[in-house]
Amino acid sequence: MQMGKLLGFLLLSSTLFIGLVSADWNILNQKRKIGVGSSLKNYCESWRINVELNNIRGFEVVPQECVEYIQKYMTSSQYKADSERAVEEVTLYLTSCCSLNGDGKDAWIFDVDDTLLSTVPYFKKHGFGGKKLNATSLEAWMRESKAPALEHTHKLFHEIKDRGLKIFLISSRKETLRSFTVDNLIKVGYHGWTSLMLRGLEDEVLEVQRYKSKARQHLINEGYRIWGIIGDQWSSFEGPPSAKRTFKLPNSIYYLA
Repeated sequence: MQMGKLLGFLLLSSTLFIGLVSADWNILNQKRKIGVGSSLKNYCESWRINVELNNIRGFEVVPQECVEYIQKYMTSSQYKADSERAVEEVTLYLTSCCSLNGDGKDAWIFDVDDTLLSTVPYFKKHGFGGKKLNATSLEAWMRESKAPALEHTHKLFHEIKDRGLKIFLISSRKETLRSFTVDNLIKVGYHGWTSLMLRGLEDEVLEVQRYKSKARQHLINEGYRIWGIIGDQWSSFEGPPSAKRTFKLPNSIYYLA
């Protein structure tokens, strides 16, 4: 009888102990321990990373609770370090990738916005992704030709050009912005590209991905070998024909399909 009571007591004690441990690991308790701020930071960092991985697609606005976080990232030393690391990988690739034939048909493709030129100054004044993109407002800003160069790709641009590759700029900007885009690029130190390809009227009905795929096919048809592409949007790389390598720069402010 006493043995039975002892076993019952031990069983009850074990149950209470497990219950206490379980309660200690309740998700609500964890949130209290971590703090709402840290939990939100984790959520927003996870959202940003999944944008970069192309798991989150087609978003029109940054989640309101993450706008401040995205702004801090895109203006931080971490954004600069992430971009510079991508550029370092391009430089490493260039050391062994390209057996140039000397026939003028070796090509490299750059995107323009947030690859060569930064739109961060515009988005600082327009909600930093938290508002639906106003194309008319953005194009008016582009006509001012005041976008600064991105330092990490400015150096890379000239390095690739000096290696003898032909540089093609394929942008989702409209053809009507050509003179403003050229002026802006030259003003901040870009020169010597082979062609700047912008969207004509017939291209405006196409998704960005299809338009850029069409532009690459045009280069292939002219006999060019595309050794690489660097851009900030997945639509710069997707679809045939593909380059031998692609390099993605971080950008979680907007998404172009």
